[in-house]
Amino acid sequence: MTLASATVRSGRHGPPGSPHDKQTRPVNRNAGTWFLVLPALIPILILSVGPLLYGIALAFTDAQSGRTRSTQLVGGLNFQDLLHDALFWDSFRIGLVWAVGVTVPQFVLALGLALLLNQNLRMRWLARALAIIPWAMPEVVVGIMWRLVYNPDAGILNETIRDLGLGDGRDWLTGLATALPAVIVVGVWAGMPQTTVALLAGLQNTPHELHEAAALDGAGAWRRFRTVTWPVLRPVALSITALNFIWNFNSFALVYVLTNGGPGGRTRLPMLFAYEEAFRYGQFGYAAAMGCVMVAVISVILAVYLVGRLRGGEDR
Repeated sequence: MTLASATVRSGRHGPPGSPHDKQTRPVNRNAGTWFLVLPALIPILILSVGPLLYGIALAFTDAQSGRTRSTQLVGGLNFQDLLHDALFWDSFRIGLVWAVGVTVPQFVLALGLALLLNQNLRMRWLARALAIIPWAMPEVVVGIMWRLVYNPDAGILNETIRDLGLGDGRDWLTGLATALPAVIVVGVWAGMPQTTVALLAGLQNTPHELHEAAALDGAGAWRRFRTVTWPVLRPVALSITALNFIWNFNSFALVYVLTNGGPGGRTRLPMLFAYEEAFRYGQFGYAAAMGCVMVAVISVILAVYLVGRLRGGEDR
């Protein structure tokens, strides 16, 4: 048998290590990549994608609590009922007010804090460590702590108001006019550290040479921020703002501990409303339909927001 015939039978058109032999390597490399990624994909498919698909399917049924109850397909009946459910749309409006009311102050205050922590100050490491303490606390602990702060009889807020002679204080979490603003303040305080960390990381990626050159050209602090810092920080700000909006709109534990949706539904966010329908009244199919609507509407809002911001960046 000649060398040429052996080469043809083995399927190789050149000696080992030749360019023809290297063409088969990307296939093996891709297979190895999928083999390494698969252990991370399996939990995502089981714990995230699977429940999501099950929830979507559940929204088209009349599933209710109780082992003896049979589940039937009802098509879009749950969604038709949602269109005429004033309580759900009222909770949706409250959820949007909450999400915007928390996300915007979070970003503004976090940006100011990040700019401050980016300066060459004494004990800067300690200030950075203290700034992320609220982020390290569970939401349930944060809720309990702020309930003590807002306590109408012995809370530190009302005690301070009395000591300053500004009045007798009030019951912040049960007042119809003060419950939602009081909860928003807690949401801003609890979520600001993660925004600060993200913005601080973006600020540290800004080249110092650009600031020095702008300062030599006579640019003031605001102009340097607008022309040097913000273009570098803008992608980080866009991402963290979008994520904060999603996280805040889907908030549950913090508001549940603080007010449980009261008083009179003034702080009943959509997640709380869906929770009550599912686990208090046993309407699993109806609650699943609420979840589908919330996901769809928030996805559309975020898509419009992101496209608008990205187009704005391209125009500039």
